Amino acid sequence: MTKRASVSLILLIVLIFISLVLAGTGFYLFQKEHAKNIELQSQLEELNTKQRVTEKRLDEARKAATELQAQLQDNRDEIDKLNSDLQNEKMGKTEALAKVELLKADLDQQKSLRQDLENKLSQAQEDAKKAQDKLGDLESKKQDLEAKIKQLETVSQDVELGKIVVTPEVATAASPEPKAKAKKNAKVVKEAAQVTGPEGKVLVVNREFNFVVLNMGSKDGVDVGQIFSVYHNNNYIGDVKVEKVHDSMAAAGFVSGDIKNKVSEGDRIFQKVK
Repeated sequence: MTKRASVSLILLIVLIFISLVLAGTGFYLFQKEHAKNIELQSQLEELNTKQRVTEKRLDEARKAATELQAQLQDNRDEIDKLNSDLQNEKMGKTEALAKVELLKADLDQQKSLRQDLENKLSQAQEDAKKAQDKLGDLESKKQDLEAKIKQLETVSQDVELGKIVVTPEVATAASPEPKAKAKKNAKVVKEAAQVTGPEGKVLVVNREFNFVVLNMGSKDGVDVGQIFSVYHNNNYIGDVKVEKVHDSMAAAGFVSGDIKNKVSEGDRIFQKVK
């Protein structure tokens, strides 16, 4: 074996050794990279699993949020409904209070009318008693007059007396009271003829709900939409407009805000002619 062949053999052995080392190193690196890939694949699967769980939880959270939002909307609708019911209750209470005020005013007016009728009945009974007493006096005077006539006929046979009759004119002359009443009524009619329109007064003032109660109603010709002028101590203070009408009274609102603190119970009202 020559020297060149020995060198070539050595070089071949060295190359084979290097190839084996490189192959071993490559295999080792390949195994390590493969193990790393497996680990990464496992981590990726775990991450995917976590992602799916997270997405599932997110979907559940979204569904829960949607349900909560729907429930919140239902609660809002319920609150709106309760507010509407409360407003209706307030309006009903206001209307009930107004009706109570009207009923109280009507009751007071009925009591006043009853008292007036009782006074008139008592006066009529008293007048009837006086008329009965005067009629009794006239009957007594008539009997006395007829007795005197008979006495005169007995005493004076030669004198012919005419028949004396007591006529209702005597009673009229003895009872001047109806004439006085007729004159008084004529005076009242004359004074009433000078009034150009219906007159009334304010019964109740409700400043909280901006309305007044008038002592005139449908039987007095009052209708919804009519306007009445209000006078306090004979001074014009403003107008009110009829909003609700009953038989003997009506509710009217303030046409302008400045009348609210000026009007008082007992103020006079006149229908405003356009």
